[in-house]
Amino acid sequence: MKRLVVGAHYGTTGFLAQRVTAVFLAAYVLMLGGVLYAWQPNTYAAWRELFSRGWMRIATLLFVTSLVWHAWVGVRDILMDYIKPDGLRFALQVLTLLLLAIYLAWTVQILWR
Repeated sequence: MKRLVVGAHYGTTGFLAQRVTAVFLAAYVLMLGGVLYAWQPNTYAAWRELFSRGWMRIATLLFVTSLVWHAWVGVRDILMDYIKPDGLRFALQVLTLLLLAIYLAWTVQILWR
């Protein structure tokens, strides 16, 4: 049987990216849960002070970056699997990348405003 190899071979890289980013996402959620349990911010000033700390900003930026990368790999795989017309698939991928880049830039603006 002859094996036909096609595509850009994103399988292993995408698989590993999904797993690594999932670990970062889970670690942040656990860390945030612990911080919220210990800190218990109940006013805007308390939330503002929590997110004014450098380590919290960096951790949140890493979380959102991991989330964006995780989402990109997932959406890209879905589009490659189910959208067959090349032009439509490319347009949807570009739109997805633009939206994710905007969300990441918006996060930076919120954290360092």
